[in-house]
Amino acid sequence: MRKESVPEEKLDLSVNLGGIMMKNPVAVASGTFGYGREYEDFVSIADIGAVIVKGTTLEPRYGNSAPRIIETPAGMLNAIGLENPGVEVFINEHLPYLCEKGVTVIANIAGNTIDEYARIASILEGQKGIAGIEMNISCPNVKEGGLQFGVDPEMVYQVVKAVKDETSIPVMPKLSPNVSDIVAIARAAEAGGADALSMINTLMGMAVDVEKRKPVLGNIFGGLSGPAIKPVALRMIYQVYQAVKLPILGGGGILNCTDALEFILVGATAVSVGTGNFVNPCIARELVEDMEKYLLSHGLKSLEELRGAAH
Repeated sequence: MRKESVPEEKLDLSVNLGGIMMKNPVAVASGTFGYGREYEDFVSIADIGAVIVKGTTLEPRYGNSAPRIIETPAGMLNAIGLENPGVEVFINEHLPYLCEKGVTVIANIAGNTIDEYARIASILEGQKGIAGIEMNISCPNVKEGGLQFGVDPEMVYQVVKAVKDETSIPVMPKLSPNVSDIVAIARAAEAGGADALSMINTLMGMAVDVEKRKPVLGNIFGGLSGPAIKPVALRMIYQVYQAVKLPILGGGGILNCTDALEFILVGATAVSVGTGNFVNPCIARELVEDMEKYLLSHGLKSLEELRGAAH
């Protein structure tokens, strides 16, 4: 039997993602939404729960050689290589615009060493308008021979702690799925002082051109995103939700409200949409609208009544 509907004005879609206050549970993933300007013809960016801006490094980076993106069955591969103008340009040219628009801004940071992560966090600490820091820890640690930070629990602990020591802004490492034990990684991030977890980052993959008989991407390997990785993301979030007490920003292949609700049901506090922005640039707004409709039709007042219910 269907429950009686709840008056729309009583709906509460706001969430607290480890100290990052969001007006609704939908964020747009780093690297898929630029700095917000790129999507203003399609959505009011201030209405999105949070905009996670393009990955930012200490110095400008020019990225990998082309081709850098290719569509694959049920997803896409990207090997952008963290092309960005550097943290100072982000602060001086992009952050003021986002603040003027009233956007909840989450800065995504990346580095080659623990010190680089810490220095970026220190620079961001004094800036108004940054609600949170998402750490891309799927980066190679040059001092450890190129081993990714995110695949080793000890390195995860060290880099998260280093960033937390430099900032009072909520910190949210983005966990790599390219590991054998995601729970060990999540626990290390929690021990390092993380306020929330973002998961998952892309899976490593490649594509081959059979006519040229060579890899398609200029970097050979790239990150696989889109619907193809959703089952992996759901499984990992389900596991981590049981193992740590941190709120989770869940994403990986969300294309509609049903997808988003699956992430909430396995334990996510909020969701991020990435590849979906390329398919439908209005998806962030539509997800919020459809979540409201779902709650109303099921007699629910907030997503708290659904969070983790699949356990």
